[in-house]
Amino acid sequence: MEYSRTMDIQISGKVTQILEEQSGSGKNGPWRKQEFILETQEQYPKEVCIVQWGDKIDEFNVQEGETIIAHVDIQSREYNGRWYTDVKAWKIERNQGSSQDRPPQDDVPFNDEEPTIDMSDIDDDVPF
Repeated sequence: MEYSRTMDIQISGKVTQILEEQSGSGKNGPWRKQEFILETQEQYPKEVCIVQWGDKIDEFNVQEGETIIAHVDIQSREYNGRWYTDVKAWKIERNQGSSQDRPPQDDVPFNDEEPTIDMSDIDDDVPF
């Protein structure tokens, strides 16, 4: 199976929380993951939980309080008749300017090509 990245989904915002790293062992060997909460800086901010896996944790070195652009893949899987979705970071960019150097969000033109992620239906009671 050949995989090509056809859509580059980017979420920008401020890292408000870094969750504890998790690790374990599975059929493919040991694994580790760490999630962080990214708050978008829009008129109506949204919080998105983004996961980073393995060596990406050290490579990205995401810090609480910094403003970043996360390039993500979105993947869903079924477990016991329910669907669960991961937002996985594959690249992190740091903004070069401070928030004072950027225009207010109201001055930024609307981009109708950017995907919207509705996470309001997600149940916190996940088995993993």
